[in-house]
Amino acid sequence: MIATELQTYLKSHYPKENESCEWKEFKNLKHSISGAKGEDLATYVSAIANMNGGHIVIGVKDGTLDIVGIGNFHDYTPETLPHRLLGVCPNLSSEGLSVEALTTTDTQQTVWIIHIPKHLPRKPVYAHNKAWQRSGDSLIELRPEREASILGEPLGKVEDWSAHICEGATLDNLDPEAIRLARAEYITKHPNLSEEVAQWDDRTFLNKAKLTLDSKITNSTLLLLGKSDVVHLLSPAVPRITWVLKDRDGIEQGYEHFGLPLLVSAQKVHAKIRNYKYRYMADSKLFPDEIDKYDPWIIYEALHNCIAHQDYEMGGRINVVEFPDKLVFSNVGSFIPENVENVIERDAPPELYRNPFLCQAMVEINMIDTIGSGIKRIYSKLRQRFFPMPNYKIEPTRVEVTIFGQILDERYAKLLAMNPELSLHDVIVLDRVVKHLPSTDESLKYLRDKGLIEGRKPNYHLSSQVAKQTDQKDEYIKMRGIDDDYCQKVILDYLQIYKKGKKSDFEKVLLDKLPSILDDQQKKNKIKNNLQTLRLGGKIVNEGKEWKMSKS
Repeated sequence: MIATELQTYLKSHYPKENESCEWKEFKNLKHSISGAKGEDLATYVSAIANMNGGHIVIGVKDGTLDIVGIGNFHDYTPETLPHRLLGVCPNLSSEGLSVEALTTTDTQQTVWIIHIPKHLPRKPVYAHNKAWQRSGDSLIELRPEREASILGEPLGKVEDWSAHICEGATLDNLDPEAIRLARAEYITKHPNLSEEVAQWDDRTFLNKAKLTLDSKITNSTLLLLGKSDVVHLLSPAVPRITWVLKDRDGIEQGYEHFGLPLLVSAQKVHAKIRNYKYRYMADSKLFPDEIDKYDPWIIYEALHNCIAHQDYEMGGRINVVEFPDKLVFSNVGSFIPENVENVIERDAPPELYRNPFLCQAMVEINMIDTIGSGIKRIYSKLRQRFFPMPNYKIEPTRVEVTIFGQILDERYAKLLAMNPELSLHDVIVLDRVVKHLPSTDESLKYLRDKGLIEGRKPNYHLSSQVAKQTDQKDEYIKMRGIDDDYCQKVILDYLQIYKKGKKSDFEKVLLDKLPSILDDQQKKNKIKNNLQTLRLGGKIVNEGKEWKMSKS
């Protein structure tokens, strides 16, 4: 069609910009796909997908439908662009995602129309680690009410990648050592069936253990038991666990990759971890002399959770990074229960799993807990050791958990040892206070009312009652610092002697006396606030940049 015909076509089918349609020029496609957050193509795709889907017309002037054509393709084609968008827009559905190319015969100008599907049920589409939506002519972060609407949608029938049949795969593609190990773990899980299991052939065992589906090899079968040379059958999945050793400065000291079968690889990764003895330096009456740095069960639970909940269709790998004092486990995919607190408080199996067939098989061969209480048990075991609680970092497409192998705060450890009646909820919130991590106002008020913490948001610390109980009075005074009355007295004494002073003068006198829990900016803000309190009280006045005593 000629240019005027294309113009008419666009005005007929995409007559105005709204929440389902956008017109963009994008002169340089290479830098426009995933470039400036809130302005690039990925952000618009997220915003449109998070409503009801729609279209983006590229190659027209912004705000108009005047055809200017796509400038620099940079090797992108209508066939490759969807793949690029899927890579930068987590949760974007490939079904219905396409690019329609229209070129005028007279001016040789090309316009692309990107057709964007609606988000999948309960899966907001992200760009730059945020979910977006349209608000008039602007793009904004997804509003809470819209996010709640998406997350509350009925799921309908959801495909389980882990249950897919691997066409052409046979028992010969399975690793004999992995099958032997699976049998042993199955007997551990079902000790009353030990004699029967010994009589089963491999085909019968795999069906009974729910590792195969009607004797057919599934993705789960290959993930857990497959030989290393059949990894191509699972493409685009990259079933690999990478162990990395780093020093205290984060400098890599060594690494190793472990592929199929993951059941065996998990044991090999566990063997790589340097689980030395940890010697307690605190009061021997409260603490044992020494224990392993990491409870072996916790290592396996964290690693097996990564295997069970990995989003294999994203093509990522599982990482285990070992530092001298901690282990960091990570896998790709969203955290379906939304937050860890929900899992711990409910103490019940989640309604949804990413890989239901895989999870069921892992339960049968004793890799994960059938009642979904593994995370809570990790917290409980760490509490029994008086160690810090795990740190969870939950991103839209990645979950990371850090397990500590030593005491970070002796006051906190003594508090746990001396107060076994504390609930797990109390311990978790106290752990966050000690680490200076955010907690809900309700949780903080609860601890403050119990006399366990004091201070002002966000600078809470263990209370004087706790400091006395754990014999840490000196440290408590250091954390608490001087109060406002004393701070104001120092300011007034200074002005009585020197008659005038700048804010910088008061900072020199007071900064090293303020609570160590405050950073430099917070200390300066405290001084500024006390100066204003004295001014409002009529005790001092400000003349330019100097403060003086009030004449009244």
